[in-house]
Amino acid sequence: MEFFRYKSALNFMGKSKIAIAISITLMLLSYGILFTKGFNYGIDFAGGTIVQVKYDKTAPIKEMREKLQSNKLFENASITEFGSPDEVVIRMKTTTGNVTQDIGDITREALKGTGNFEIRRVDIVGPKVGGELREKGIMSMLLAIAGILIYVAFRFEWRFAVASIVALVHDVSIASGFVALFGIEVNLDVLAALLTLLGYSLNDTIIVFDRIREGIVTSKNMTLEEIINESITRTLSRTTLTSLTTFFVVFTLFMFGGEIIHPFAFTMLIGIIIGTYSSIFVASPILLWFGFDVKKYHTKLAEKAKREAEKERMRAQFESGVM
Repeated sequence: MEFFRYKSALNFMGKSKIAIAISITLMLLSYGILFTKGFNYGIDFAGGTIVQVKYDKTAPIKEMREKLQSNKLFENASITEFGSPDEVVIRMKTTTGNVTQDIGDITREALKGTGNFEIRRVDIVGPKVGGELREKGIMSMLLAIAGILIYVAFRFEWRFAVASIVALVHDVSIASGFVALFGIEVNLDVLAALLTLLGYSLNDTIIVFDRIREGIVTSKNMTLEEIINESITRTLSRTTLTSLTTFFVVFTLFMFGGEIIHPFAFTMLIGIIIGTYSSIFVASPILLWFGFDVKKYHTKLAEKAKREAEKERMRAQFESGVM
């Protein structure tokens, strides 16, 4: 389906310097936010306790805070609505060290007199386990990037691989900066969103790179810049439709999916926008700046074809008994 109809290729590379300047600015701002404000680590990574409480009417959050203040275990605990006004989540950065104590029973006793309620869920993550999860999360991200580098270098060429990795680092950096800026709780869902973003952004970039490679092979007297412009223009309809449909689905999750899905959906929303942008204005210009020589590539392809033809000729002689 052709969403855009064009008579000539759009000059994307003519705007590449402006785009790269914007990208560098956003990345520097993101790193500044990460170093100054940092992530708001959730229970998964920082350790602590989550208690989900459901009332038979609107939860009296103010009264709950007053009741919980009398117990040191709930010191600095946060109470937020969870999907509906009658359901709340109590988050604490601490865990009870006494194995004989049931945090659910303690919460039930502390909230006595606030109305009819039930304890729906109690999740406890120790600080050591949270630290291990954080380390393994970072390791999984690095391994994913390394695997992508090897895959793209094998499928295309090292210049394509480096360009795609720079684009992925760009996407994850800016998405992480937005997560830190808005104080989104970083948990396993956000990590899953960042890993999903790697795959989504890479898919967009590979489709553009595939078209660029086809253009390099079939082009006669075109420069690399002209090939890239034509390739991006030809994939523009597909990129727009894919990005919009994905964006609307994730936006629906963000609006109506409830509190539990918000961190994942928010990270994906930012990631879809940044990932689509980077496949056009980050990965492709870097490939251009590496000085990829179209004529040398044609010569390399011709030599490869010549070697393959020679192998086929020798194989045919061997099979016919003529050496």
